[in-house]
Order: sequence, then C-alpha cells, then structure tokens
Amino acid sequence: MSPTPPADELDGIARFWDDAADTFDDEPDHGLRDAGVRAAWASRLRTWLPGSPSDVLDLGCGTGSIAVLLAEAGHRVTGVDLAPRMIQLARAKLADAGLTATFLVGDAAEPPARAVDVVLARHLVWTLPDPQAAVARWVSMVRPGGSLVMVEGRWSSPDGASYTDEAPTLPWGGGVAAADLADVVRPLVTALRVERLSDDDLLWGRPVTDERYALVARV
Repeated sequence: MSPTPPADELDGIARFWDDAADTFDDEPDHGLRDAGVRAAWASRLRTWLPGSPSDVLDLGCGTGSIAVLLAEAGHRVTGVDLAPRMIQLARAKLADAGLTATFLVGDAAEPPARAVDVVLARHLVWTLPDPQAAVARWVSMVRPGGSLVMVEGRWSSPDGASYTDEAPTLPWGGGVAAADLADVVRPLVTALRVERLSDDDLLWGRPVTDERYALVARV
C-alpha cells in the first residue's frame, strides 16, 4: 500500500482536521495552556533533542504548541500538517510568541525531502494508512547521528476502522503498543529506547490509564 491516500481522500482528511482545529487546543496536552503541562513537555523535549540548535521537522504539527517549545529552545523548526487551518493557527501562535518557524501544508507521511537533525512526530502514526512506510521515509531524512522522536500510545485495540469516513482503514487506528512500534523502527536505526509516559500526569493534564510513551532512536 502506498503511504499516500488518493487526492480526494487527502482532501477529506484535511477537512476533518480543519474542522477540529479551532477547538484542538482545548485538550491540555494539545494547547499547553497550563504552565505545569507546558513545563512538563519542555522538560521532556530537552532530554529527547540535542542541546545545541538543530534542524527539527515537526510532523503533524497541529496548532504549533510543540513547535513553540522547540523554537524557544533555539531549534530551527519546520512544521508540516495536512490541515490548512492547523497551519494557519500554528503560524499565528509562533508570531504571537515572537518566534520564527516554517510551516507547510502537506502530507506528514511524505514530507518534503530534506535532510534534518531530528524528525519528531507526536500522536501521528495512528492516522496513517501505511505507518511502516512513513516511518521508513522519516528515518531516511535524518542526518547520520540524528534522531527520530515519536510520542505515541495505544488507547484501544486497532480494528482497521478509521476516525472519519473520508479516511482509509487504519492498521494502527487505536494506537500502537511500544513493543510493536519498536519492532518496526529497530531495523532502521542504530539504537533506540522507549520512555514510559503514562504515569506522568502533568504531561496530559490529568491521569491516564492507557499506554503512552516516547520512542527515541538514533540514526
């Protein structure tokens, strides 16, 4: 299966996320409006990314909350999202913060080909019809010595269903277990570690009971 759905499906998926954009930040871990939640994410990012300014590709960037933290840390950020409204809000968010980043409307499964130091994807692979192909493409974009950082989870048993009638069926529609994602990534990288995040209530703004984690791989 190609990682890219047909154009009409992509248009429908973009409309779905456009419709969600204006309330997207209402979730504590999306908007990072609470100072404690924001600080928790900033702290984690510092442990996952290089300390020196790096070229970071933020895939499925949404409204740009993570991009703000990355830019504040001095990284050169490019955000990609399929939904034009998400990108519009991300640009405004960075401008309001007095920060700069590049934001592109496009398919995060097949981002523009360019070499970067870090590819970062948060809660993205569950939306993709061919997540394995997307992960392989992302790894191919990372410079030697760089990192792939994926914040993911599993909140239900994947059943092939989609979150919208406009999207194709999804192999990881209910999320993906850390062990399964590690099995996909491990042959593509030189080293990886999995960091459990389920028990860090501050990250989510509330207690969670499902599996949430970060996979950090060296390329």
